[in-house]
Amino acid sequence: MRIGPSHYIRQGKVEIHDAKNKTDIYADLVEFFEDEDRAIATGNFVMSQGTNRISAERAEFNTKSGLGTFYNASGIATITPPRQTRPGGLAPPPTGDVLVYFFGETVEKIGPKKYRITKGGFSTCVQPTPRWEMSASTVVLNVDHYTLLKNAVMTVKGVPMLYLPVLYYPTKREDRATGFLLPTYGITSLRGQALHNAFFWAVNRSQDATIFHDWFSKTGQGVGTEYRYNYGRGIDGNLRAYVLDQKEVQYVLSDGSLGDPIPATRSYEFRGGANQRLPGNLIARANIDYFSNLQTSQTFNTNIYDFSRNSRRYGGNIVGAWGTYSMNATLDHSEYFYNADESVLSGVWPRLALNRNERPIAGTPLYLSVTSEIARQLRDTNALNADGEIETTSQSLSRFDVAPQLRFPFKKWLWLTANTTVSARETYYTRSYAPTGDPNVRPSVVTDEPLNRQVFSIQSQITGPLFNRIWDTPNNGYAEKFKHSIEPFLNITKTADVENYDRVIVFDGIDSFVGGTTYQYGLANRIYAKRKIQPGQPSQAREIAAVEISQSYYTNQAQSIYDRQYQSTTYGDTAPSHFSPIALSFRTTPGTQVNTTVRAEFDSRSHELMTISASGTVTIGSFVQTQAGWSKRAFVESLSNFNNKDFLDHFINSSTTVRTRDNKYGTTFTFNYDVLHDAVLQQRLTGFYNAQCCGLAMEYQTLNYGANSSYPPDRRFFLSFTLAGLGNFSPFNGAMSGVPR
Repeated sequence: MRIGPSHYIRQGKVEIHDAKNKTDIYADLVEFFEDEDRAIATGNFVMSQGTNRISAERAEFNTKSGLGTFYNASGIATITPPRQTRPGGLAPPPTGDVLVYFFGETVEKIGPKKYRITKGGFSTCVQPTPRWEMSASTVVLNVDHYTLLKNAVMTVKGVPMLYLPVLYYPTKREDRATGFLLPTYGITSLRGQALHNAFFWAVNRSQDATIFHDWFSKTGQGVGTEYRYNYGRGIDGNLRAYVLDQKEVQYVLSDGSLGDPIPATRSYEFRGGANQRLPGNLIARANIDYFSNLQTSQTFNTNIYDFSRNSRRYGGNIVGAWGTYSMNATLDHSEYFYNADESVLSGVWPRLALNRNERPIAGTPLYLSVTSEIARQLRDTNALNADGEIETTSQSLSRFDVAPQLRFPFKKWLWLTANTTVSARETYYTRSYAPTGDPNVRPSVVTDEPLNRQVFSIQSQITGPLFNRIWDTPNNGYAEKFKHSIEPFLNITKTADVENYDRVIVFDGIDSFVGGTTYQYGLANRIYAKRKIQPGQPSQAREIAAVEISQSYYTNQAQSIYDRQYQSTTYGDTAPSHFSPIALSFRTTPGTQVNTTVRAEFDSRSHELMTISASGTVTIGSFVQTQAGWSKRAFVESLSNFNNKDFLDHFINSSTTVRTRDNKYGTTFTFNYDVLHDAVLQQRLTGFYNAQCCGLAMEYQTLNYGANSSYPPDRRFFLSFTLAGLGNFSPFNGAMSGVPR
C-alpha cells in the first residue's frame, strides 16, 4: 500500500531479497521510506546477511547497507578462523565455523560484523539454554576481533559467577588473540582471597606478551609480565618478570602460638631463556631463574619444586664448532641458600673452553683429542659470625687447564671390547690451600699462593667376555625372541702420584685427581625382547630388564673421598677407604607404558644400606597416568653424616591423572610425604570439566612448611572457567598449571 511518492507499506508474509548485498529480510509488516533509504519492520522480523542472522520484535534499518537498530533482538554471527600457513608448508585443514549468539533490548548493527548491544550480552553456546553467557549494560561486539563489555556479569547455567566493571574479551577464534583473559579466583590461608587477572597481547605471528595482576586480600598485590618470541631456525626466547608487594603479616601457627611478624617486603622474580644463532656458526644461549627473597619464593609458588628450591641462578653460553675444533664460552652465577641469610655462591665467571675433538691419527688405530680451559671459578660463602653479622669467605680463583688425550679402541672380538686412554693434564691455580705440615690433617686455609699441578693417567675400559643366549618364541604373545646377556666389566684407572693434591681447591672433576689405581668392577645382566612396537611395523629388539652391580677398589684410600660416581660420597662421609660403596641398580621397561628404576648403595665395611631410590611410571592408554618415587638415606652408625637422624631423609611422592576418553572429565592427585618426620609436605588435587563451549577447572592444595617455620600450613583453592576454549591462563604462582582447560 503506497502512502506517498516515496512512502509505502508492505503487509503479510513480506520477503525482501537483495542479491547485491546478499541480504534477505522477512517480516509481517515493512514500512519503506525510499527517499531516506530507510525501512521500519515489525512482526517476526528476521534479517539474514550471509551467515549472520538477526531476529527482533521491531527493526529500523538502512535498506542499502543493512545497518540499523533492532529492538528486543537476538542474533547469531559466524566466525571463520583463518588458515595459518608457514613458509614452504601447506595450510592445515579448516577447523570449522564457530557461532556467536548475542541478544539485547536494543542491538545496533554498526558494521558488517560489528554490533552495539544495550542491556544484553553474548555467548558462544548456541544451545536452547546456553551453558554460559556474558551480559552487560553495554556491549560492543566486533565478531572477528573483540568484545568490549561495561558492567559485565558472567553467568554459568543461570547462576551469576563474576562481575567486572569493564571486560575486553577476544572473540577471534585463532590460536592467539589480543584481549583480557578470564580471571582466576583463589583463596589461601596465608594470602587470603585472591583474584588473578591477565591481558594477552598477540604482537604478531612471532611474538606475544601477557601482563598479570594479582590481588590478595591479606598481603597485598603483585604485577608481572611474560614475553615470548619464536622466529624459527633456533631463534626463540621467553622472559617472565614479577614484582610482589606484601604487607606486614603475622600468623597463628599449628600449635596455637603466634609466629614471628613477617615484615612488609617488595620482592621480585625473573625466569626465562633465549636461543640465538650468530654469524660464524655460533649459537648463543641465556637463562635466568632468579628471586630476591627466598621465603617469598618458597611460599608464593604452588609447584613443589619451587616450594623446596633454595637456589637462584643466571648465565649463558656461546658455542661453536669448526671442523675438528669447538668452543664453549660460559657464564654461570649460582647461589645456594642454607637459610634466608646464609648462602654459598658458585659457578664460573667466565669459562672459555677450546677443544680439538677426537679424530683418528692417519694410518694408525689411535684417536687424539685435546681439551683446554680458562676459567674464573666462583665460591663465596656468606655465613653469620659470632656477632650475628654476615661474613663472606672466598675460595674463588682463576684456573688454566690443558689436557691432551690419546685413545686406542680394541674391537677385534665381538665378545670382548677394550678402550684404553692415555692422558696428561696441566692445571694452574691462582690460589691454593695452605699446607698443614701434618699428612693426617686436611688443609682448610686458602692463600693467594699459586699452584701448578700435573696429572698423568692411563685408563682401560674392558667389557667382556660376553655370554649370550637367545630363545625363539614365535608363538609367544609378547615377543618373537628373547635374549639374555651377561656382561662383566672392569675399568682400570692408574694415576701417577699427584704432588700437593690436598692443596687443590676442588670445584669439579678436573680438580679431583689423586695418585693411585682405581679398579671399578661389576656385572650387568640384560634381557632383550624382539617384539612389534606398532602394528604393521617390523619387530624391534629392546631391553626390557637390566640388573647391574658394581664397586670400586682404590690402592690409595684418599681416592674414595673424591669419587663422585657414587651418590653416598656426596653426603660428605670423608673417612678414607680402599673400597667404595656397593652400587646395585635395576630397571625394567616391559613396554612403552610401564617402566621402573631402582638404585641402592651399601657400605662396603658394615654391609648396611646407605641410600636407595626408586621410581616408576604406568600409563594406560590416554585414561590413566601414574608416576611414583621413593628415596631414603638410611642410618649407618659407623658413618658420619649417616649416623645423625637429624640429617637423614626418607620421602615418597606420587602423581596420578585419570581422564575420560573424550577429555570431558579428569582429575589429578599428587602428594609428597616425609616418612622420617611423618609429615605430608604437599597434596594437590585438580579437576576439570570441559563441555562443548565452556568448562570448569579447580585446584586444591595443602603445603606444610615445617615445625620451625614462621608460616602455618597453607591451604589453597583456585577456580577458573573456560569459555569456548578461549582466554584462560595460569597465574604467575603456577596455580592451575597443567590442568586441561
